Amino acid sequence: MVSQVSRPQSATSPGDVEQLARLRHTCAHVLAMAVQTLFPETKVTIGPCTETGFYYDFDRADPFTPEDLKQITKKMRRIIGQNLPIIRETVERDDIRAEIEQLNEPYKLEILDSIPTDEPITRYYIGCPDPLPSNTEPSLFNSPSADSNKTACWWDLCAGPHLSRTGELHPKAFSLESVAGAYWRGDETQPQLQRIYGTAWETPEQLKAYLTQKEEAKRRDHRKLGQTLNLFSIQEAAGGGLVFWHPKGARMRLLIEDYWRQAHLQGGYELLYTPHIANRDLWQTSGHLDFYQENMFEQMAVETQQYQLKPMNCPFHVLTYQHQLHSYRELPIRWAELGTVYRYERSGVLHGLMRVRGFTQDDAHIFCLPEQVTDEILGVLNLTEQILSDFGFADYEVNLSTRPAKSVGSDGIWELATSALQKALDIKEWAYVIDEGGGAFYGPKIDIKIKDAIGRLWQCSTIQVDFNLPERFDLQYVAADGSRQRPIMIHRAIFGSLERFFGILVENYAGMFPLWLTPVQVRLLPVSDAQRDYANQVSQTLQQQGFRVEVDTSGERLGKQMRTAELEKIPVISVIGQREVDSQTLGVRTRQSGDLGALTVPDVIEKLQDAIAQKTIV
Repeated sequence: MVSQVSRPQSATSPGDVEQLARLRHTCAHVLAMAVQTLFPETKVTIGPCTETGFYYDFDRADPFTPEDLKQITKKMRRIIGQNLPIIRETVERDDIRAEIEQLNEPYKLEILDSIPTDEPITRYYIGCPDPLPSNTEPSLFNSPSADSNKTACWWDLCAGPHLSRTGELHPKAFSLESVAGAYWRGDETQPQLQRIYGTAWETPEQLKAYLTQKEEAKRRDHRKLGQTLNLFSIQEAAGGGLVFWHPKGARMRLLIEDYWRQAHLQGGYELLYTPHIANRDLWQTSGHLDFYQENMFEQMAVETQQYQLKPMNCPFHVLTYQHQLHSYRELPIRWAELGTVYRYERSGVLHGLMRVRGFTQDDAHIFCLPEQVTDEILGVLNLTEQILSDFGFADYEVNLSTRPAKSVGSDGIWELATSALQKALDIKEWAYVIDEGGGAFYGPKIDIKIKDAIGRLWQCSTIQVDFNLPERFDLQYVAADGSRQRPIMIHRAIFGSLERFFGILVENYAGMFPLWLTPVQVRLLPVSDAQRDYANQVSQTLQQQGFRVEVDTSGERLGKQMRTAELEKIPVISVIGQREVDSQTLGVRTRQSGDLGALTVPDVIEKLQDAIAQKTIV
């Protein structure tokens, strides 16, 4: 069943995104200027913008305290209020090196050395240096206003872009959020730094909306709810980044997997199961050792050969296709697999179910003729819409990423693939943003971000045309004229990662899952032992109808039983007293509608079946 969905909305315009990035990057520099003004001994490193704000890494002996953050915030507002110009200067490598060495800024020196020799070196000033450098760009700033502090001046190596004046930042539209440890360059062998996180927006109203959303996100945190509802855990004794599914979470996972398999079988796919490891040579042929090795676990020796845990499923599907020669009449071939992969992620980036070291991709690969590409892409979009809407997601942002500067494949095949993706989106009448040059080197792609209940976007579904693997593995089919031709290969995932999608579900529903998906659908609460036999009888009847039912055997008073059921977010609760036993009914209370009064068991079954069929909350 597909629920009524709204049309996917277009993403924020590139201009808006650029302006926010410029604003946040500028705010990061204002932060660094404030820190070095207040704490001159502090060394600066890097300060990029992020999706919701910015951060800056500092090397300082003493840890930043909450009181320090308040003091830094006050200083930043003063810098903003001074409306200082922001000036871009192109510099000579030797000149800036001498200046950095004189300042004793070792991290700036490393950054300088990492800039390719054929690239220009630029720095940004906040405030006017005296004298003003002759090779600055006057179009990027105006002369300081009369009330500006003309002696204020701070700079950092940076490629930009930035705002033209600090006064373009709103002093009440940014916030310093937290301090965390971070290794220089993300390398555990390098010095540990202090990272100050912040957020910045165009208006105080936008900041307030973000902070409200952030508080709501804390309440919905899947790590906290996963523990409260006893769904899963991350066991550090096993090394971290690996998921342990508890009985209730495992039950939900099974429901998701069963739904996924059935939807794919009905959608014309066949299922595959492939190994978890393979000979290292496979990853050499596929190219993963060339561009993905740092995210692969160390190899293991098996007799005289080297094996590797798989970071991707695609080479296994390619080998399956290669197992026999196919005719054009067999195409398209659609294969899908819930394949568990393993990737080396540093401990600092692990995050609940959202970033793990072992996860299950809902991978599928389509091998088709060039003239079939548009129809196959459209079929993937239709299946994606069906599955996402059944899980309660109806609003998306869609990106179409095109050919990057470095790529493989002919102009003709790139044009065909990009046109097919674009045509399928146009047929769906979905709004989308073109990300020029954002495709992979081996083909263009569509990315779909789903919007959750509190307005956050999550990258999930991807549809990727691939010219690389068919070429590397010399994939062929027999064409109508008897010649051997290369098939088009389409990668696609709808959930992306089952673990991550599960975490998104937990946060989207705040643990209050739709009836069809919740691990326990009904809990029966006998008032006393005298009603326990009837409760067990009803439980057995409901279980025979396929419902997931529990009888509270705690022996607690009714109020405590109800409170426990509510905390565990059980969607349907039935209180069974002597009156219900005598009338052979159930007193039903639902999470959404409250008390429904006394219902017969057949009535309860009918209402449950309707709610499950409609995939509603209750």
